Amino acid sequence: MSALRDRVVLITGAGSGLGRAMALAFSRAGAIVVAADLDETAAQRVVGEIEAEAGRGLALALDVSQAESVAHAVATTVAAWGRLEILVNNAGICPLTPFPEISRAEWEHVLAVNLTGVFLCAQAAFPHLCACGHGRIINIASLAGRTGGVTVGLHYVASKGGVISLTKALARLLAPWHGTANCIAPGPIETPLTAAWPDENRELLRRQIPLGRLGRPEEVAAAALYLASDAAAFVTGATLDVNGGIAML
Repeated sequence: MSALRDRVVLITGAGSGLGRAMALAFSRAGAIVVAADLDETAAQRVVGEIEAEAGRGLALALDVSQAESVAHAVATTVAAWGRLEILVNNAGICPLTPFPEISRAEWEHVLAVNLTGVFLCAQAAFPHLCACGHGRIINIASLAGRTGGVTVGLHYVASKGGVISLTKALARLLAPWHGTANCIAPGPIETPLTAAWPDENRELLRRQIPLGRLGRPEEVAAAALYLASDAAAFVTGATLDVNGGIAML
């Protein structure tokens, strides 16, 4: 039997990159996947891939920075499948704007998506995660939130550092209901987001990675599967680094 058979997982930012890889990995592990993304068409494509492999999924439009959109996504998930057991907060944006050029509006937008979005999704999902008795929150942070970043914007760094701290608080809140909350802090990963970076940024990072390459989305997905599984039932409040050794913390 697959490790996550019939568990219901909501993944934000599931339309591409890490989110797509995690959606496919969870489905292959037996989970029922709700793929939510600001781009609903992209989410639908991912669910099409899931269904082509005989998996079960549902695509939703979701703006994680808007409380009404988050509430609708969680309510729709529970209405469709009767429960919500795993929340993967993956949606995020990563502008490379230099510090002196970051406007107040851009700062607030990055924090709204990357940090407030995690808070809103966790808050809406929390009662359902408690009710199931084995709830899981998996937040996708970043190496930048651990080290201060190398090439990314300061607002991105701040948001991901906040996600790491928020995860610890969520771990304490979920514990009485035997739930866990953990972070994954990826280093540079081959995704559409990093593909859009200037070549010199990518090369700078690659040279600093002891394993000599950027990571693959499937490697982050494997970490998420572990944290969602019963094998990680005694792991909570942790940050799991998936970074090729670029930072050994």
